[in-house]
Amino acid sequence: MRTDIDLSAVLEGLIKADVKFILVGGLAAVVQGAPVTTMDVDIVHQRTAENIVKLLSFLKSIDSYHRRPDNKIIEPTEQDFSGEGHALLSTRFGPLDVLAVIEEEKTYDNLLEHTVEIEFRGNTIKVLDLRMIIELKRSSKDPKDKQRLPVLEETLRQLQDMVVDDIKTGQTNNNNDNK
Repeated sequence: MRTDIDLSAVLEGLIKADVKFILVGGLAAVVQGAPVTTMDVDIVHQRTAENIVKLLSFLKSIDSYHRRPDNKIIEPTEQDFSGEGHALLSTRFGPLDVLAVIEEEKTYDNLLEHTVEIEFRGNTIKVLDLRMIIELKRSSKDPKDKQRLPVLEETLRQLQDMVVDDIKTGQTNNNNDNK
């Protein structure tokens, strides 16, 4: 396993391979402004046969294999992505967790309405919105999620305040234009 990590290369590769996915987890919070640290990419993928073929092809191109305590090299297969499980992978660019479902058994299709589109290197990616990330973390049993929750909530509050300020500024500018 390499010691250098390039999470943006993982995202860029998924985009170029035309894989349908939603960015979730820590990196989804980071790209929305949350000051948290993450060392992997977490995605929920669309589980259609066509998308799984694209995903597998991309994963082969970045030398992916399952992360295991015994360090045995096992490459991912179609079955790993067609069911409801998780595939926790190592790649030459760093860790990639490919999830069929996340908390509350939410799938790609369930999550679509809770995404925002973020520009990334000239492309648009679907990212689980901060409000839904917070909602899911509130019900999580993972202590790491509980620790991050106040930071995520404060980030959302600040983002909402910025939107309100922008609206007020826009209204003020519009009112000044009419004088």
